[in-house]
Amino acid sequence: MSQKNNLGNRILELRKAKGWSQTELADKVGISYAQIGRYETKGAQPPAEVLKKIADALDTSGDYLLYGNASDKANAALHEAEVIRYFKEIETLPSEDKAALLRVISAFIRDVKTKQAYTH
Repeated sequence: MSQKNNLGNRILELRKAKGWSQTELADKVGISYAQIGRYETKGAQPPAEVLKKIADALDTSGDYLLYGNASDKANAALHEAEVIRYFKEIETLPSEDKAALLRVISAFIRDVKTKQAYTH
């Protein structure tokens, strides 16, 4: 990768890894394909909000896109794999156990959101 446009190279690399065209990524982010091209090849810097949308669409972090922090990318992939593994295990549970677990998860998420609402 050239040092000049690491951000653009990382966007390009991750987009191609997903098998997406510039238009497909642009549609997911809500911007024009021409703008994706500017980020990938012209060294244009996306605004923070767009950078976050690009990172989310590409299943990575803004830090990775900006700085190439491979450990962030690896940690995110490992964490995601663990979550997916748990969801696969949940799918194999008897339906009443699955329903009970989903109630616990729902209550936990509700409690976290309530706590966040009162601390911000």
